[in-house]
Amino acid sequence: MKRTLLFASSLLALSLLAGCGESNTTNEAAEPKAAAAADDYERGPHRGRMLRDGDFAVEITIFEDGVEPEYRLYPYRDGKPLAPSEVRFALEQTRLGGKVDRFSFQPQQDFLRGNGVVTEPHSFDVKVRAVEGGRTHNWSYASYEGRTTISAEAARAGGVQTERAGSANVAELIDMAGRIETTPEGRAEVRARLPGRIVSMAGQLGQAVQRGQTLFRVESSHSLQTYTVSAPISGVIVEKNANVGDTTGDRAVFVIADPTKLHAEFFVYPRDAERVRVGQSVRVRNLAGDNSFQSRVEAVLPTADVASQTVMAHVEVPASISHSFRPGMGVEGSFAVAEAQAPLAVRTKAIQRFRDFEVVYAKVGNTYEVRMLEVGRRTPEWTEVLGGLEPGTEYVTDGAFLIRADIDKSGASHDH
Repeated sequence: MKRTLLFASSLLALSLLAGCGESNTTNEAAEPKAAAAADDYERGPHRGRMLRDGDFAVEITIFEDGVEPEYRLYPYRDGKPLAPSEVRFALEQTRLGGKVDRFSFQPQQDFLRGNGVVTEPHSFDVKVRAVEGGRTHNWSYASYEGRTTISAEAARAGGVQTERAGSANVAELIDMAGRIETTPEGRAEVRARLPGRIVSMAGQLGQAVQRGQTLFRVESSHSLQTYTVSAPISGVIVEKNANVGDTTGDRAVFVIADPTKLHAEFFVYPRDAERVRVGQSVRVRNLAGDNSFQSRVEAVLPTADVASQTVMAHVEVPASISHSFRPGMGVEGSFAVAEAQAPLAVRTKAIQRFRDFEVVYAKVGNTYEVRMLEVGRRTPEWTEVLGGLEPGTEYVTDGAFLIRADIDKSGASHDH
């Protein structure tokens, strides 16, 4: 019986809307230039949109307090509430791109309730048909939010780029804290070959030196002959442990570090140790988050702390980026420990904030509109989309700030 009633309601909605344009009374609301401003229409007692035709009126609201967004319609005659059972309504909304949603209504207390959820964004062209007292009323109006139109020339000039949403490989990430250190190959301790007295020094703390450059001279205690000691690698002197006149021993006179030979060291705790492997992709960033690089795990080593069962993961720092990172600097790393195909994903850089939602801007012709996303796994490159976007949708990947600025300027808002 319930299925029969629902089927009958759907047929009624279709039959009511099928006659749009052939009704006794038609009121066409002028379409706004870009997005309907919040105060461009008369509001009713429930803060909804008032539509009038002679002595009959209806207030259209989208109610979303504690429930999924739904239409609630309040009818009036001669300015007074009309019993919902005395009116039949059908509503049709057409979204950007041509998708049509149709709603029928059932009396509920002092209003008529729509038979479905009004999904985000609440941006569409609306047709309403009402039958009461032997009369038929038709209205149409535009209700846009998060929508704007920008010419192709302006979009190109603003750096707007798009692509179509589809599948992508999305990694599972584990975030860890670490620090930058010099690699073993990038560090050298410079000692005297034979015991003796240092008679001269050419190296100073902080000095940049080249491989083969003379650093100090020693008078041998055995032969009393003088020999030179040179830099074994190029780099910067980071330690100086002797002066002229000192006697050499086993200690290093100088320590040289090559600032281009760095790696990031990450302590991997037991819960993640089995998942971190050599060759995995890692995004390393400084603590401020304004500088990062992509690299791979070059080694996974057990640490000296046997009790904690932690391991040490080494991640190479490319020489081309080493000038932005220094030994001892704290960093964060996102380790891609697993990768799977996501049926639908968008570029992470394309995601913007709109109200309380994460959105991308869909493009149809020269018109752009928000699409509220339900997201899953996220990487610096890709974000899995679980809902809110159709596969194949063309969306903005670069230049979204231009779209957002134009939408803000137009005054498009979430207002019912």
